[in-house]
Amino acid sequence: MLFFLTAFVIFGSAYAYVGWRLSMGGAPVTRGAIWALLALHFIATFVGFSLIRQVGPTDATRPLFWFVFGGMGVFSFLFSGLLFAELGWISLRVFDGLFGSTTVNEERRQFLLGSVRWAVLAAAGVGSVWGIRAARRAPDVKEVDVPIDGLPEDLDGYRIAQVSDLHVGPTIGVDFAQTVVDAVNALEPDLIALTGDLVDGSVEHLSEEVAPLGLLRSRDGVFFVTGNHEYYSGVRAWCRKMADLGANVLLNSHQVVSRGSSTLLVTGVTDYSAGRMLPSHKSDVEAALSGAPECDVKLLLAHQPKSAKAAEPHGFDLQLSGHTHGGQIFPWNLVVPLVHRFSRGLYAFGSGWVYVNPGTGYWGPPMRVGVPSEITLMTLRRPTGLG
Repeated sequence: MLFFLTAFVIFGSAYAYVGWRLSMGGAPVTRGAIWALLALHFIATFVGFSLIRQVGPTDATRPLFWFVFGGMGVFSFLFSGLLFAELGWISLRVFDGLFGSTTVNEERRQFLLGSVRWAVLAAAGVGSVWGIRAARRAPDVKEVDVPIDGLPEDLDGYRIAQVSDLHVGPTIGVDFAQTVVDAVNALEPDLIALTGDLVDGSVEHLSEEVAPLGLLRSRDGVFFVTGNHEYYSGVRAWCRKMADLGANVLLNSHQVVSRGSSTLLVTGVTDYSAGRMLPSHKSDVEAALSGAPECDVKLLLAHQPKSAKAAEPHGFDLQLSGHTHGGQIFPWNLVVPLVHRFSRGLYAFGSGWVYVNPGTGYWGPPMRVGVPSEITLMTLRRPTGLG
């Protein structure tokens, strides 16, 4: 209840700010239309989030979900654009206060208010259309070479395809999932890593939507670890479902993959925040390594890059994570690096590397601006000069 009330107050204040700024100086009919549309979307958003768990995506609810989540993207552009303009107004006022000038008189102020309003609306429209097209197309395949000291020759060129944050649910369905599966299989990877947040909704509602994931194929199998959204959606049922679809579900556990005379330890931990939602699933790197043999390469699958801190003492060569979406849409892609030490791409850390996939799908707004969706193809390489 506290979370709901907090969200209600925060988002209500943001909607009120946008309504105030957009309606300022407008005709009564325009002001009324703006406030009515914002109020409708605000209410629909809370209704939509409750329906995700209770009903799931159906022919009847999908239009509502598109209105809710598409509207979230439009609102994001409006809010950030108006906030940027607000900073401009504040700067002008500070300038006038410091130098005793009148940079903007009342007539010019009214003109600028109208211009800013239309500019923000136009930018939100263009950004939304662009973002939807970018989000709905097939994800890019990003190829990344990872140099690993002491990599055996048998594992040189070993290829791992990573899919993260697919978020099958309100606006992502079976067609998009099949597109991703076809793209991954076409890469013919040695191993496939699914690093969490594959779904938004229950197994009951999304079983058919995720069915294509059972068609994923690689030489050494498919490995899955939980993300925070699995815990919002019935994690135990989803772990069973992923196992039924042929994935190796790693819940603070490991498996060993052999290639010739060399071995790769595939370790997986539950989501970094899992313990707060299901104590028995508390993320535990030491438990995941319990009983593990010495291997030539140690790989960690962990949904949140924050798991790197607990993993560092154990000498993993590579950690694959997601969660951040790289910010997903402008300007949040500029904010996320301030919050997450590892936000997008490849980072050297400890004795190895951390790679953060910015998301194969998307969450919330069905949009991507400045951060393309991605299937990552990681290739293990012997550092130059080792043969």
